[in-house]
Amino acid sequence: MSLSTHVLDNATGEPARGVPVRLERRSGDGWTPVAAGRTDTDGRLRDWVPDAGWGAGTYRLVFDTAAHLGPDAFFPEVAVVFQVADAGRHYHVPLLLSPYGYTTYRGS
Repeated sequence: MSLSTHVLDNATGEPARGVPVRLERRSGDGWTPVAAGRTDTDGRLRDWVPDAGWGAGTYRLVFDTAAHLGPDAFFPEVAVVFQVADAGRHYHVPLLLSPYGYTTYRGS
């Protein structure tokens, strides 16, 4: 398994520390939990998904952004859906966060 993420607060230019993140896999008509964790002091989360939960398929990263932005956050949660075609490759899906917007991309 090789999935990592990084949350950067664009308003402060600092890593978003302690952001709860969960990974879910599409199964049938819903989503099945795969893993959960929190970003570290550098805003990163890596080596957190069990091999048994990883393979080709459609996944959703759900970031609890209210934990970083506060209870009045305009975007209290951000969900990023992506597809894994080759489970042997590394996937890096970062989140650039600000109070009224966010951006994500396929990193390396």
